[in-house]
Amino acid sequence: MSEVKINDFVIRFANVNGTGSASANALFMKSIFRMGVPVTPKNIFPSNIQGLPTWYEVRVSEKGYLGRREGIDFMVCVNPQSMTEDVASVRKGGYFLYDSSKPLHKEYIRDDINYIGIPLMELSNNAFTEPRLRQLFKNIIYVGALSAFLDIEFDVLVGMLGEQFKGKEKLIEPNIKALKLGVDYVHEHFEYPLDIRVERRDAVGEQIMLDGNTACALGAIYGGATVAAWYPITPSTSVVDAFSKYAKKLRVDKETGKNNFAIVQAEDELAAIGMVIGANWNGARSFTATSGPGVSLMNEFLGLAYFAEIPTVLINVQRTGPSTGMPTRTQQSDVLECAYASHGDTKHILLFPASPTECFEMTAESFDLADQFQTPVILMTDLDLGMNDHVTPPLKWDDKRKYNHGKVLGAAELDALEETYGRYQDTDGDGIPYRTIPGTHETKGAFVTRGTSRNQQAVYTEDGDAYRRNVDRLITKWNTAKEFVPAPEFFQDENASNLGVLFFGTSAYAAGEAIERLNKVDISLDSMRVKAFPFGKDFEDFIASHEKVFVVEQNRDAQFRSLMLIELGTNPEKLVSVLNYDGTPITANNIFTQIKAAVEGQ
Repeated sequence: MSEVKINDFVIRFANVNGTGSASANALFMKSIFRMGVPVTPKNIFPSNIQGLPTWYEVRVSEKGYLGRREGIDFMVCVNPQSMTEDVASVRKGGYFLYDSSKPLHKEYIRDDINYIGIPLMELSNNAFTEPRLRQLFKNIIYVGALSAFLDIEFDVLVGMLGEQFKGKEKLIEPNIKALKLGVDYVHEHFEYPLDIRVERRDAVGEQIMLDGNTACALGAIYGGATVAAWYPITPSTSVVDAFSKYAKKLRVDKETGKNNFAIVQAEDELAAIGMVIGANWNGARSFTATSGPGVSLMNEFLGLAYFAEIPTVLINVQRTGPSTGMPTRTQQSDVLECAYASHGDTKHILLFPASPTECFEMTAESFDLADQFQTPVILMTDLDLGMNDHVTPPLKWDDKRKYNHGKVLGAAELDALEETYGRYQDTDGDGIPYRTIPGTHETKGAFVTRGTSRNQQAVYTEDGDAYRRNVDRLITKWNTAKEFVPAPEFFQDENASNLGVLFFGTSAYAAGEAIERLNKVDISLDSMRVKAFPFGKDFEDFIASHEKVFVVEQNRDAQFRSLMLIELGTNPEKLVSVLNYDGTPITANNIFTQIKAAVEGQ
């Protein structure tokens, strides 16, 4: 047996979509987390409902490396459709567990990996009678086998089953029976545990497991949202599903039992964003959630919200494009589309969360920023962050926190005005005018909301000077926003290298690990995680203080780099792209390899 690897391996499950494997695989992953060891799961699934291959990949890392890693140490393959690919993906010396109810064809045999045959279907058929349960319990049997091979504490699995089936106690006993079938078979036929295994640690502390879409929904609840309008699209649908779930708990009047929220499934994405704009114009905090194709359809109304200056919050869970693309794969390919959504000169505030905790915090902050700057704010998550569970700090909320509704005139302020109210007049020099909510005053504060050019009193005009004053004021407002959006995160007290690297969103998981590896080969980089657009002074100073800056992003066309060239006028030779766009989350090895090659090739 080779050197024992403790809490440091990647395991992948190859299943058929729609066979009930998701709950079994999640049970496995969460059991390791319950043992105090950091894990990061990736659900790689097809866009059809049932029948095609699906994979569930779990990285176990005591060091807390939460980015995806290439190479599979242990493959659990119960899907003949993908077996050729699955066998090839196993690292030399790794393990391949398969259902030996039928013989393994010789074309799947390699002489440099270890095969583990367990008659999963046969064991399940002999122990259970109902056909559907036989398929489901086959999955639980391999979880039991893995607990023996990898030394996972059996009591942890039993406890989790008790939690999962609370109120359905009759399901607990057969699930435990299935687990024991797997354990007993390993004990009788194999040496165990293997040279890769799990040991209990205290490496997760108070952290929780949560997906980004659920965190966004909770952020909307706590951020004051009462209206959601949407059209279902992968991978954002579960944002509004979760919002509905929590609104029914937290947005219901205790005395009357009436809902203090509204959720509208619109006929399409354009209608959805129109409803959101209308609700915000009328004083509610409203949002929508979509993905790239939906943003494309929403462009026209996003331009209206920008030009008419109406608060709007959009959660964009990015997927692989263009067109339909790969709906169930991840990318960061909507950067330019969202930054400049709509025709004409527009600029939109973008926020880039990197964890479910930041999804919660930034979604809540989006409503404040949208109100403060009377403009669309787009939260840029992606499928990896939105639909996968992540180890993340617990969500916290200060009940004393007050919402920032920005410059809103009430009836008393309107009565106190000595001059005529100008909806688009900059009285403070920050580019932000004062708005009113419909119905605030019987005779004052009314204006016409329009997408056409107007003067400071919102009166239609085609005067060029008036138009220019208005759009120039919007740029003043944009520059003001630079001081209020989340600042970048720096990973050094002061710059120490002539090389820099920046990244955003889910690229942060792999980037941190890659930077550590680069340091070990004497390539030192200062690093910055970007949290928002527009770019502030700290961002610009970081770029200016380095000879080369590597820009890590998950799209083909280096969209974030292009955004920097447009906004900063940076010398293109200074910005070196580090790209990944195959639909899977970027890895540390990918970043390491690209940066190392670029540095050595200078």
